[in-house]
Amino acid sequence: MTTQNKKVRFEDLGQREYGPCWTYQETLFDQIITHKKKLRDDPTLGPTDNHLLFVEHPPVITMGRSGQMEHLLISDRQLREKEVSFYKTNRGGDITFHGPGQLVGYPLLNLDNIFTDIHQYLRFLEEVIILTLAEYGLSATRSNGETGVWLDIDTPNARKICAMGVRASRWVTMHGFALNVNTDLSYFDLIVPCGIQGKRVTSLAQELGHKVALDEVKAKVKSHFETVFEVTLI
Repeated sequence: MTTQNKKVRFEDLGQREYGPCWTYQETLFDQIITHKKKLRDDPTLGPTDNHLLFVEHPPVITMGRSGQMEHLLISDRQLREKEVSFYKTNRGGDITFHGPGQLVGYPLLNLDNIFTDIHQYLRFLEEVIILTLAEYGLSATRSNGETGVWLDIDTPNARKICAMGVRASRWVTMHGFALNVNTDLSYFDLIVPCGIQGKRVTSLAQELGHKVALDEVKAKVKSHFETVFEVTLI
């Protein structure tokens, strides 16, 4: 049996357009799956790689496989005027916004290296964010049946601070999470975020009353990612 690889190659892509970043994810995703197929014939090959990408996108709205176009509240023309890109993607979930001041994380993991349970994988991703927010004094939690991380979920003031949507094939993951750090929340008025009516969106800056250094948040997320998934970022 092939040895599990508990190392994850980390890359901070900085600011990058959504399209090229998605293409890059697909390339890494395909490489992992191709390697897995070869391992069936030759177990002496080394283990598959794992990756974690951080990126900050220019304004873009993305729609997942379960998305509904009526959750996009503006026209193509208005999108162009506001210089917001739009993509229909192959991730799970509905519609969301990515933009400056938001930390987007794309784990491309071979779950054979960790555990083969997609639901547990999503809960672990949420836990990474919950632990990160706790360092800023925020008590974040999950919402039953709604993937992501929330504040004050059982109150009329429930608000989402981190959206998640993933794709998995042959136990290999792609896409991931989007944590609002210093995000301009007005962009969320252009959509019904995650297709969920009646609940607001927030950011770390909004909750704390001041901007937060994105690099500081990245360091905390990386640390908790290593702890929760029991891996080493390299």
